[in-house]
This record gives sequence, structure tokens and C-alpha cells, in this order.
Amino acid sequence: MSSSVLTVPSGTVPHEDLSSIKRGVAYLPITLFSIVMGLIGLGIAWKECFQTSSVAQTLSLAIGIVASALFIILLGAYGWKIFRHASDVRAELHHPVRLNFFPTISVNMLLLSVFWQSIPILAITLWTAGMLLQLVLTIYVMSSWLNHNHFTIEHVNPSWFIPMVGNIVVPINGMYLGYVEISWFFFSVGLIFWLVLLTIVMYRLLFHEQLPLHLTPTYFILLAPPSIGFVSYTGLIGGLDNAARLLYYCALFLMMLLGSNAIRFWRVPFFISSWAFSFPLAALSIATIKMAELSQQSCLIWLARLLVTLLSVIVSWLVFRTVQAARQGKICIPE
Repeated sequence: MSSSVLTVPSGTVPHEDLSSIKRGVAYLPITLFSIVMGLIGLGIAWKECFQTSSVAQTLSLAIGIVASALFIILLGAYGWKIFRHASDVRAELHHPVRLNFFPTISVNMLLLSVFWQSIPILAITLWTAGMLLQLVLTIYVMSSWLNHNHFTIEHVNPSWFIPMVGNIVVPINGMYLGYVEISWFFFSVGLIFWLVLLTIVMYRLLFHEQLPLHLTPTYFILLAPPSIGFVSYTGLIGGLDNAARLLYYCALFLMMLLGSNAIRFWRVPFFISSWAFSFPLAALSIATIKMAELSQQSCLIWLARLLVTLLSVIVSWLVFRTVQAARQGKICIPE
């Protein structure tokens, strides 16, 4: 038999591969955007923690470029999913967990605007788009909660904080860009509804069955609201007061609580949800850097460096395991 019959013509893709790609796009999870949050959080942490080190600043820039490129790729891929697999997107919009990850898109825009402050036109474009999208998504998610007919208390988990965290991120660059009242608006919404959700989430965690294994890493999301809240609030008031201390030390205690359960988290297998370890820890690292600057406590400077080092190790591990899972075809698969 002629060998040409057995080979695929140059420049073409086997039908099976095309089908695999199409299925992969259909199953592309919205949760992948949490990877960008972890990476950009790491980039900002390195940038702020080691301001006098040219090596650290170069590393921060490299991380920021990778995170930005990944965000663009994921945005394009998910846009294609919306266009070609709208029913799968609607399913995620009605999912009790994945629904809450849609605001990671707007949060990423807001975080990237913070990272690229040195490029004013890019920073204000990202901040404006992120702020408007965050408002739309917050209203949509909260409306879904209010008008649901299928959510139960067992569906509640720390990922429900994500839509609120996005609002608290807005003031970080909003104040820098001069949008004072808009910043206070988003901060108020995020802080008040975080407190409401905190009560509901703690009730669910304390008095109902444990979270499924794949959601265990989302415990770390508890760190994000008070940490980001501290950074935003100190920016809004231009300094440190007792309310700011309350937010920071609440976040620090939660880190101690989670750290005391480190063995439990270590035993959890890798899932994409494992990226929930990254951004909350980055948020606490950045908050600690800010607290060290404002309070002039040398011990906090060393704590900040320790947290950034730990964050770097965790993100490196997450990147390795994610690439490994992607090679094994375990990312874009049916839930």
C-alpha cells in the first residue's frame, strides 16, 4: 500500500484532532482565569516587596508580561467559546460554583491596571473596562442569588466572595487615577456585602457537611477580602487608622488559622481550584508590605518577605502541576 495513503497531507489537521480541539473549547472552564489572578498577584508582590532590587523588578516585569499574555489568550479562547458553545457558557452561568468565577475576568483587568500603572493610557483603559464589567457582573451574580430556584446552603462556599472582592479591588487604582467617589462606591458595596456573605459562608462551613475535596483550596479565599480591603481602605484615607488595623489583623489571623491546617491542604490532590491558594496569599503579602510601610514595624517587613517567598514556591508548584495536567489532557474536560 502506498505510504501517501497512510500520511496526513502537509498543513492539515486530522479530523480526530479537530474534534478534540472543539470539545476542548466547549469544556474550557471559566475558573482558568484564576490562574492569571495568581500570577499577577505574584508580580505585584515582587514589585512592591523588593523595590530597590533590579533583579526583583525584572522578575516582576517578566511575571506581569506572562500574566498579561495568558489573560489575552484566555479571553480570546473564552470569547470563542461564547460564540461557538453558548449553551455551555449558559450552563456555567447557572452553576452554583462557576458562576462566581466570571468576575475573575474583571478582577484581572483591575489587577493588570495596577501592575501597568507606569503606562497611563493602558492603566486607565484596563481600570475603566474592569470597573464597568465588575459592576455588571456584581449585579448579575447577586440577581442570580436573589432569584434562584436551585441553590441550596450546600452550594455556598468561599468562592462566593469573589464577586465582592472585585469591588474592593476597584479603589486600589481608582484613587491613584483620581476617581475618589467611584472608589468609595465600590469599596462600600464590596465591604458591606463581604460581611453579609462572611456570616452565611461561616454558617455553612460550621454547621453543614465539609466542602467537596476539589473545593478545599477555596478556604484560602477567606484571606482575600480583608487583605484587599486593607490595601484599598488605606489608599482611600491616605494612611493607617484602627479600622485599617482591624482589617489587616483579621486577615493575619485567618492566615494563622489556615496555616494550622497546612497538612490537610497538602494532602489535597491537584485541581484547577488549587489556584485558590495563590491570589489570596498574594493579597495578604501585598497587605503586609503596605502595613510594614505604614506602621514602620520591622518584623512586618520580614513577614512580608517570608510570605512572598512562600507565595513564589506555591505558584511555581501550581504552574508545574497545571502544565502537567494540560499535557495529560485533564484541563478542558467534562465536569
